[in-house]
Amino acid sequence: MQNNIASGAVSRVYRIVRFAGMAFVVAGATLLATDARAQRLAMALDPSTGSIAHNAVASQDAAVSIGEASAVPSALHRQVVDYPTSEAPGTIIVDTPHTYLYLVLGGGKAIRYGIGVGRDGFTWSGVKSIERKTEWPDWIPPSEMLERQPYLPRFMAGGPGNPLGARAMYLSGTVYRIHGTNKPSSIGQHVSSGCIRMLNADVIDLYSRTRVGTKVVVLPMNHPHLVQASPFAASLR
Repeated sequence: MQNNIASGAVSRVYRIVRFAGMAFVVAGATLLATDARAQRLAMALDPSTGSIAHNAVASQDAAVSIGEASAVPSALHRQVVDYPTSEAPGTIIVDTPHTYLYLVLGGGKAIRYGIGVGRDGFTWSGVKSIERKTEWPDWIPPSEMLERQPYLPRFMAGGPGNPLGARAMYLSGTVYRIHGTNKPSSIGQHVSSGCIRMLNADVIDLYSRTRVGTKVVVLPMNHPHLVQASPFAASLR
């Protein structure tokens, strides 16, 4: 009889262990299924670059660019121009005195953008590179700017009201950036503290055509202006 009792106890323990094991397997399968559903949802929301966040950025880009071009003269609109240069295709050249930025295409051509540049006493020249790129950047004024303008905010989140606009490309070894603007009427003017301003539509376009490491040549104030618009300039408007 004791053997029967012992046998029954072992059987019950075996069933309990078996049940627990099955429960563990079911729980594991449920977690895997949940994870798979989460991954499918993530893929649906973000098929490569088509995420909700990306769509929100695209909508913000479109909204902020509306009507910008009407704020500046047609000569400052984005266009292809004749631009003979020894610089390699992909190089950015900033013509500070004439408020233009050129993206070299090669074959004697470049895309020309109207820009705003440093005001008197804040212009500079040299060869730099793009060390970082940001969409809808936050603005943290450098300490030098805060010393001159202590009333400025210490931080401003990215958005349509942000002075850096829709994109920023940070220039190596400096506090300067090529960036958008919330004041399109400042394009064509010498108004900044040394940064290079562009219409938001233009900085979005330039951002998409460049990469980290892109060479940036900033020309001095005494550089001559020799470039003429190409007959097919309207193709990029």
